[in-house]
Amino acid sequence: MYSCGVVSTLPTVTISSRQSYTPLFKRHPIQFKTLKPKFTCSATIDDAGPPRNWEKWLPKNLFSAEKVLKSISEATSSPICQFISSPTTFLHTVDPRIKLAWLVVLVVLPARSSILMRFGLVAYLSLLSTLILPRHVWMDQLGRVLLLSGILFIMLGLGADGAPPVVQLRTPPASMMGLPSLPASLEGYSYIIMKLGPLQLTRKGLSVASTSASLTFSIFQSASLCLSTTTPEQLAFALQWYMRPLAYIGVPVSEVILTLLLSLRFINLVFDEVRVVALGIVSRRIYWENFTALETIEVFFTYIRRIFSNIFSHAEQISQAMNVRGFRGDSNTHNIYFSSLSSNSMANIVSVLCLVCLVGAAAVSDCFI
Repeated sequence: MYSCGVVSTLPTVTISSRQSYTPLFKRHPIQFKTLKPKFTCSATIDDAGPPRNWEKWLPKNLFSAEKVLKSISEATSSPICQFISSPTTFLHTVDPRIKLAWLVVLVVLPARSSILMRFGLVAYLSLLSTLILPRHVWMDQLGRVLLLSGILFIMLGLGADGAPPVVQLRTPPASMMGLPSLPASLEGYSYIIMKLGPLQLTRKGLSVASTSASLTFSIFQSASLCLSTTTPEQLAFALQWYMRPLAYIGVPVSEVILTLLLSLRFINLVFDEVRVVALGIVSRRIYWENFTALETIEVFFTYIRRIFSNIFSHAEQISQAMNVRGFRGDSNTHNIYFSSLSSNSMANIVSVLCLVCLVGAAAVSDCFI
């Protein structure tokens, strides 16, 4: 038998030809401990006392899942593109055909009129919204639409013609060619309006930005005013009245009107489902701090899947209700009963006169400005 001894703090190991060798790591297993690093942020100033922790000033949970769901539920709580029956205002008594004419004019004028006319239309629609819509509705809608239009105005104003060209003109100056130089402007004309560092606001950028921003504001706010003061049946009747001559050239007017009517009815269901499902998740008081990123994403996917499931369920119920009422796929044979028009003749006359004055003012401004 051969033996070897090791003088150490470790236990002695004996090697024998008859006995089995037991390694040291089996008799004394090594236990690995997972290290979790912890970072602390502090700032020290010489001769100024103990270190001051500034990590508490950092924003935490800036884009948390709970805040996102609360913002979704609050954004869809106010009626968007929905009919508001009370209080009854001046626009409620205007004929829907005149309202559609106003919509067309408010879409065309910002693209064809001067810059003063564009900002005038924005101010007119803002004033009309504050007078017609309830306070909680117009404050929410105007804030969002103005924010979107402002961002679009800044981006296009500084981006359309904001970066100066870095190339040099290949044409030699007029003095080298023996030509008289161009006279300076007597009225102080300047193509560049304002400089902001490397960017600049030019007349072209101002024109493009004002057109896009005012057109965006006019489309959103005029459509919101029209849908808030007009029932879906009245809008379908007005559109059918304008599209009736197109039926002689083969346009399926009945199918278009039926699709429009169902779409306007379906908008309310979509917003209600988005708000109700978001409120259902928020009311459960989920501890989002205990969730990982993948678990949070899974909850949002479940939220979206539930919305689509409820919407498809409502669509199936609507189709079943139409089949019960006798609809068999032919829009021409299916009768659509529109609600009676409750328009006021005086309101219609005033609306038409205002529309004519607006078009005339836009034509005059193009000639003199």
